[in-house]
Amino acid sequence: MANTIDSSVLSALNPTAAAKPAQGSTQELSDSFMTLLVTQLKNQDPLKPMENAEMTSQLAQINTVNGIQDLNTTLEGITGQIDAGQTLQATALIGQGVLVPGNQILSGGEGEDDTVATTPFGVELASSADDVTITITNSNGEVVRQYLPEKMGALDKGVHSFAWDGKLADGTAAPSGAYRFTIEATQGDEPVNVTSLNYALVGGVIKSEGGPRLDLGAKMASVSLDDVRQIL
Repeated sequence: MANTIDSSVLSALNPTAAAKPAQGSTQELSDSFMTLLVTQLKNQDPLKPMENAEMTSQLAQINTVNGIQDLNTTLEGITGQIDAGQTLQATALIGQGVLVPGNQILSGGEGEDDTVATTPFGVELASSADDVTITITNSNGEVVRQYLPEKMGALDKGVHSFAWDGKLADGTAAPSGAYRFTIEATQGDEPVNVTSLNYALVGGVIKSEGGPRLDLGAKMASVSLDDVRQIL
């Protein structure tokens, strides 16, 4: 009889992560290995007994399996703590306004004091920009307002938030409704990568396999915590 445990037996006793044994089975794995080892000792060739080095190798295999199972259990515990921490962090955002990737601005129309309430918006620049242009369009794609570089000035790398006064190019109040905006930025003659950011109100937290997601209402898709660029 061979003096080493067959690799197929090792595979059966030490499954992959996709088919790992249930928690608490470490002792069962050890018992199985010891049973195999004792069986080998009983049935070995008397003229070719197992040497000390081989015995040590077999015992090392047992310890390896125990160590892997203990490591899996520890990692599961750490993952659970991380998930719990992320969920707690996400629930703290309920009721808060955030900037997330998107290009929508909402206008409430002109109020009694001639002001127009609009939702904030922003941009994330991959690098500094010396020229920035913001263009706001209506539902028909028509330009209703534009902020040119001389108005915006230079911006550093990172996240910047803005507020539209809700006025059209002619100075009149923009009708209530949804508008879109685009942002173009350059540094010298080179374009700068930009991510448009729109405002959203966090209404709740959704549990998912990839971690908690923020519910932003029926008209916007849920987002992950990594999508939040700024809390307003």
